[in-house]
Amino acid sequence: MIGRAFLATFRAILADSSALMLLIGSCLLYSFFYPTAYSGEVPVRMPVAVVNLDHSATSRSLETRLGALQQAEVVARLPSPAVALRWLEERRVSAIVVIPQGFEQRILSGGQGTVALYGNGAYLLRSSTALAGIGAALGEIGRDAAVAQAMASGAPAAAPLAMIQRPLFNTREGYGSTIFPGVAFLIIQQTLLMGLTVLAATMRERQGTLSFAPRTLLGIALAFLVIGCADIAYFTGFVFWFQDYPRGAADPLTLVVSATLFISATVAGALALASFFRTRERPIQLWIVTSVPIFFLSGLSWPSEATPHWLSLLARLLPTTPGIKLMVGVNQMGATLVEQRGALINLALLTIFYGAIAVSRYRLRPCGAP
Repeated sequence: MIGRAFLATFRAILADSSALMLLIGSCLLYSFFYPTAYSGEVPVRMPVAVVNLDHSATSRSLETRLGALQQAEVVARLPSPAVALRWLEERRVSAIVVIPQGFEQRILSGGQGTVALYGNGAYLLRSSTALAGIGAALGEIGRDAAVAQAMASGAPAAAPLAMIQRPLFNTREGYGSTIFPGVAFLIIQQTLLMGLTVLAATMRERQGTLSFAPRTLLGIALAFLVIGCADIAYFTGFVFWFQDYPRGAADPLTLVVSATLFISATVAGALALASFFRTRERPIQLWIVTSVPIFFLSGLSWPSEATPHWLSLLARLLPTTPGIKLMVGVNQMGATLVEQRGALINLALLTIFYGAIAVSRYRLRPCGAP
């Protein structure tokens, strides 16, 4: 009976174009469409104009350092700040650097040199990236000047401390690398929920009611479990590699256990929810307006520590809350099952809870029973 229900579920999906598109087509579409918006997540070679009013060796050294930056590219050396401002207003450059007259003299006399930086606030990310790179170059100039002054005064020339920054997990330090690995699992949950509930609502419209034996219900759940695990294998095995998102080389067994628990909780919740829908349009209407709140409740973009405690507890009733934490931790950060035991227990309890609701809602009723 389980095997027949398993195969019958796949036949029903293939016969329903809407369910097939939600379960298969939407995952394929989102896997390429969604990351495209973040393909340029780390701006590089932002055009910068330099106005050098000092014409000294130190100011030329600063220009050389600016030209070597990954974030900025010196595209013009202009004669005056007024000309540079026009270039900025015309959006021919993203930032301008003005080196005032007497820049080198102030440094050599033991004073503090000043450099003016201007960026276009209409493009905050682009201008901030360019200005951050320029600021780093200025910091290097300042350290070199400090070493030179220390040598002149007889102090040790070596810097006492050196700071090296290395991101542990989001190695690209981009927004897409932070958001999409979590959104992918939200997409998997939502497509499973909508596909299953649309299929169930269609059957209810045709039959008037839905009643299944526990073994039949298990066969249906196993079919959707296979689809969900295939989605996770597709995203973690191909999409994250194709989009070059950070991966923590998760242990295969750890990933299989995590994926199985996450999809089990999602399918159990979808089966329980599907029992309440009577028309096939309602699931899509509901989940379109709830996807964004569900994502925020997952704790990926807004920390759970900053969320009201009652809302954090309520969010744990959603499979995505522990599921995203578990899957991102395992797949992107290389976490172990022991380190993610809280999320695993949460998903196991949700599977039991929603599974019990589904069995109760779909139980076989005697003839003539409501």
